[in-house]
Amino acid sequence: MAQCNASSKYQDIISKSLQISSGSPAVYQLRPKEKKNGNLTRKILGVKNPNKINKNILLVGETGTGKSTLINALVNYTMGVKFDDKIWFEIIEDEKRDQIESQTSDVTTYEIFGYEDVTLPYSLTIIDTPGFGDTRGNKLDDMVSQRLFDLFRSDDGVHELSAVGLVVKASENRVSDRLSYIFNSVTSLFGKGIEENIVSLITNSNGLTPENALKALEAANIKCAKDEDNEPVHFLFDNCQRKERTKKTKVPLENAWRTTEAGMEQFTDFLKESKPQKLKTTVEVLNSRIRLTACIQNLQERIQLIELKQREIQQTKKALKNHEEEMKKNEKFTVEVDEPCKVKRDNEGWWDYKAVTCSRCEENCHYPGCTWAWNASWCEVMEGGRCTSCTGKCPVSYHVKENWRYVNSTKKVKKTLQDMKKMYEENQSENEKKKSLMEHLETEMEEQEAEKVKLLDEAYQHVVKLEQIALNDNSASTHVHLDFLIEKMEETGDTEKVKKLEEMKSKVDTKTRAAMEYMSGKITSAGKAIKGAVKRGHHQIAE
Repeated sequence: MAQCNASSKYQDIISKSLQISSGSPAVYQLRPKEKKNGNLTRKILGVKNPNKINKNILLVGETGTGKSTLINALVNYTMGVKFDDKIWFEIIEDEKRDQIESQTSDVTTYEIFGYEDVTLPYSLTIIDTPGFGDTRGNKLDDMVSQRLFDLFRSDDGVHELSAVGLVVKASENRVSDRLSYIFNSVTSLFGKGIEENIVSLITNSNGLTPENALKALEAANIKCAKDEDNEPVHFLFDNCQRKERTKKTKVPLENAWRTTEAGMEQFTDFLKESKPQKLKTTVEVLNSRIRLTACIQNLQERIQLIELKQREIQQTKKALKNHEEEMKKNEKFTVEVDEPCKVKRDNEGWWDYKAVTCSRCEENCHYPGCTWAWNASWCEVMEGGRCTSCTGKCPVSYHVKENWRYVNSTKKVKKTLQDMKKMYEENQSENEKKKSLMEHLETEMEEQEAEKVKLLDEAYQHVVKLEQIALNDNSASTHVHLDFLIEKMEETGDTEKVKKLEEMKSKVDTKTRAAMEYMSGKITSAGKAIKGAVKRGHHQIAE
């Protein structure tokens, strides 16, 4: 009778669904309306009433934590499905299928309308982030962050959040480096006001206090809402709703259902009382992070070029000193130096991992990165029609997005004394022309050093701004830059800024350091490559 009543109660939904399995419960695959915009997918169940309140939830967690089952459970709870109905609906498919599908960088929203003031006083939008922490590493994670950014800033996207749910298993006794990196990445996307909306959703729970998971979250120093006992606010869910019920399993499965039902009731009450956080600051944080990363990467390459130019100046000074007499006697006497130059190199990796470059400055304005923009004008480093990254802050029209980038290099060039004098005296005033070649070289060295200081200060200001507005100022994405900045600012003698950067670095806790190691920092790797290239150059000069 219950089955019959359930079938009658949900007949309209069943008629529009695909039956996956019969039995107890009978499982049906829902067929929501789907809208796709680039790498953003919206799955809509019901019709939105603009006069009703809507609550937005962002779910984050590793693949395999039961996130898909949790989303299905939220949908069934909203629809009013009970244990005795012996029926189960799925808006996404089972965990195994989801693990395969999660190997994409799409962000999906599940929008559930039509049950307002029936089961809940609001409608629900659930934002899923498949692929975070994927085995392919932080390139995919950057893509997921980009998709979220696109969702938050689009006109018909999500502009406020009622909750960020960190999905973990009850049996988790430590937050892995990978999981720490995922949580770190997500919390660092938001402004500081979001902390009270971050909660833990504990899956595979038996209803008892998840001591292991709570201790793991506490040890990992995850920034989140706290209860009256100063523990992370958390809600318990089991993952057995669609399992076949038999005489032996009915009682334990009913108990599991009750655990989830109680967790759902508490969680939806939390949503009712929570104050939604506007995402204007989040967009600002994301913009700042993207521009910071682009600025640092561009900065490193520009500093490399400056140091290569300084190396050429040192070679020239050494040649003048060692061969001064020969050059005076023989105007055609040549010296060989390593002249800096730029070459184009094809990008390695994914087909859509292109670089935004400036043809006027011959610089990489956004690389690695810029995975979502259709062309250079859509890139986040563009603001007010101009680039925020390249030296000339050039108009968008000078930029392209292609599968190649500029790489600093050197070429062997032979120069005579006349060649060098002509180069330095060209376009100079009469007083400047009277300088000796050695004086010209010293002046250029000073100018190059001043430019380096200017670039370092620009990067420093980006880091400080990000620390001020971001919730998670221990973010790995910020701290991968600190060693590079500290080293270079020590060289310039700016002790005040070095002290500030050292203070920021000292805040990095153990889990953030582990997350940084997991991240395997592409920027850090680029920095090491640059550092190695310049060191090799200095070594050759010394010889």
